Amino acid sequence: MPTSAPSSSQTMPHANPFDALRSGGAFTVLDQFDVIEASGIDATTFLHNQLTQDVKNLSPNQAQLAGLCSVKGRLLASFLFWHTNETIQLMLPSDLRADVQKRLSMFILRSKVKLNDTTSKLALIGLMGNVEPILASLFPTIPQAKYEKAESAAGTLIRLTDVSSTLVDAAPTTLGPTRYLWITTQEASDVHTALLASHLTRVPSTVWDWCDIQAGIPRITQATQEKFVPQMVNFELIGGINFRKGCWPGQEVVARLQFRGVVRRRTFLAHIEFAQPGVEIYHSEEPSQACGIIVNAAPAPTGGVDCLVQLQLSMLKQGVLHAGSADGPILELLSLPYEIPEMA
Repeated sequence: MPTSAPSSSQTMPHANPFDALRSGGAFTVLDQFDVIEASGIDATTFLHNQLTQDVKNLSPNQAQLAGLCSVKGRLLASFLFWHTNETIQLMLPSDLRADVQKRLSMFILRSKVKLNDTTSKLALIGLMGNVEPILASLFPTIPQAKYEKAESAAGTLIRLTDVSSTLVDAAPTTLGPTRYLWITTQEASDVHTALLASHLTRVPSTVWDWCDIQAGIPRITQATQEKFVPQMVNFELIGGINFRKGCWPGQEVVARLQFRGVVRRRTFLAHIEFAQPGVEIYHSEEPSQACGIIVNAAPAPTGGVDCLVQLQLSMLKQGVLHAGSADGPILELLSLPYEIPEMA
């Protein structure tokens, strides 16, 4: 386990950006994501046959989570996807975009599908907290339900999973920011961000990462690619899999685990002094081999790092969990906003 200072992407600025979530609203530019656009008359059918989610029956007014698996059922990528006009947009971590686009392209064959990187044409903006008043001036209808989508001349607006957490570095305060993803054009982004900045506080994109972690939403990156069967990161619990849609790569493995097997590994919310994706977890009573791995991590409001960590369920009953080595920093388990079936 590295003992050096956290990387710049995990270092908090001097002014605590979480103050904006306590007192009002905040926004951030989500440059940690890229977008792949699928177009062509066969785009919907093609992605339906590749992803873990039902693409054919997705409403034009909805977005959805999905994954791409290897034939062994291991997650190669995780997405948020939605329809825009005649295309399908796939938002995923930037470090996987080129690899995933190349892999999907290998299976197009004779299908009439084009996959393009549209990241340079789009601006992805995350909004958190009391942001409805400013959005109402841009969108006639504000999405109310999780993953509901609205369109206007200003772009696409998607309501995401809200966050519920307690910030204990000040007076006990329940933080429950509403979250939206706004997709607009790069040409309009300067005007739009200036408008937002006149009403909201701009915060680092790591605050958005922390919100995803608090919501229990895993994100596959290069550090964790092909490490997990979807259930190991609770993917079916957050609506990332449709088991009735038909076949997709790895479907047999994932379905067998769901209906016949026992999920022996799950992902939990935790706090630690420092962590980054891919770091292995060790148990005090079995220190010779890893029992888990950090999935995602982001700076926490009170210092240190909050993270999603995949663990063997058998290692949760007693003992102490350490990151990086048998004597590394101690992992403190927290409560997820949804139940893990095996733990009920």
